[in-house]
Amino acid sequence: MDSTVPRARTLKELRESGWVSRSVKEEIRENFIRALERGEELFPGIIGYDDTVIPEISLAILSGHDMLFLGEKGQAKSRLMRLITRFLDPWVPYLDIPDVPVHEDPYRPITRRAKEFLATTPEDKVPIAWWPREQRYAERLAPGTKFADIIGEIDPARLAGGVSMSAEEALFFGLIPRMHRGIFAVNELPELDELVQVGLFNILEERDVQIRGYPVRFDLDILILFSANPATYNRSGKVIPQLKDRIGSVIHTHYPRDRHVAIQITEQEAKIPLDGEYPVVVPYFMKEIIEQISIVARRSKYIDQQSGVSARLSIANYRTMIASARRRAIILGEKPAVPRISDLGHLNSSALGKLELDLMAGHQMNEKQVLDAIVAEAIRDVFQEYVEEHGLAEIAEIFGRGVKIEVGDLLPSSYYAERIKRVPPVWEKAFELNVSQDPAVRASCVEFILAGLYVTDRISRAEYRGKIVYEIP
Repeated sequence: MDSTVPRARTLKELRESGWVSRSVKEEIRENFIRALERGEELFPGIIGYDDTVIPEISLAILSGHDMLFLGEKGQAKSRLMRLITRFLDPWVPYLDIPDVPVHEDPYRPITRRAKEFLATTPEDKVPIAWWPREQRYAERLAPGTKFADIIGEIDPARLAGGVSMSAEEALFFGLIPRMHRGIFAVNELPELDELVQVGLFNILEERDVQIRGYPVRFDLDILILFSANPATYNRSGKVIPQLKDRIGSVIHTHYPRDRHVAIQITEQEAKIPLDGEYPVVVPYFMKEIIEQISIVARRSKYIDQQSGVSARLSIANYRTMIASARRRAIILGEKPAVPRISDLGHLNSSALGKLELDLMAGHQMNEKQVLDAIVAEAIRDVFQEYVEEHGLAEIAEIFGRGVKIEVGDLLPSSYYAERIKRVPPVWEKAFELNVSQDPAVRASCVEFILAGLYVTDRISRAEYRGKIVYEIP
């Protein structure tokens, strides 16, 4: 943001500066057009929406529409709404007058107090202040929101002072009137009380405020944004039809349609350093498994799909996996730390709170059993892709010679190297997955192959005191 506050401090100076009044939607549209002309990145940090969501938002902005972002949880709906603020001017002037509850346009005031002040005060005596871009956005979560919170209420103290109930001075303004000349967003629209929805409908239709049946005509200048989950938004009676009809554009969001894109999102959002005293190297197949867990969960019959599976599941699991690898490196004094399949045994803490079971599916599995099944399916999906590319199935033959390999999240990498010394020609194929001579990377490859052979029913697995041993059945 431009930190230089404009110099005009009176209405006279503002006119002499050449400042032009625009509505908030005109302001956003014109700044958006300039960004398009310069070829700027329109929504920094948003990945995977270039050909789908961003064009829809672009058309809505150019159309001057209020918008509804419709999608399941963890699809960057709130972030997209907040990013629209970047198309506001860095600063806008307003009348710096006491007892005026809104940031008045100096040329087009909407309150009686401001209009009277301008009519009786010379322009060189009318004070101007400047409203920064980041303060022109307000957001509210719908559950628990009352009419008075976002629309307003009659102020009893002012009535007691003799102010008429039908006068604007009798009102306490809610968030929407106070965001005049800004952006107001409501998350989870279907959870908004019906009375509040009626108030919003009135604002979207007439841009005025009506409190307890008393209409107070304000030419409100505001961009209103909503977010909602399709399952609740489309449910009959959750959102009044009149409000739906007044929302200009519905922006449909979605989960990443490509696993590689999902990995980019997770790495960006995890914000976990991989360098430092105990650096971490993450094999690509481990990143793929973390994302595949979310993909499998989104199609699992055991998971409530109406609730959705947020991208936050992948982010939290990625952080847990790296933390487990780093903990091992610290305890064993190994560098670098390299995540293994055994590190996924710790995903319970990061995953279970983000998965909601479908209680109508008729199964008897608990949350942990469902998660274990999802992780196993994700490993199988990724492993089968690598089998096709590298021909890894033949490694299973070595177990016919009585070879057993124990794995665990606290076993040193050197242990794996010792266990596979007797069959180097076959195991070398495993290391094509992540070409490296580092023992920790090779240990990760070994665990991936063993887990993959197990989930594809080529070898068996047994657990002893927290350790896992793979062998021929």
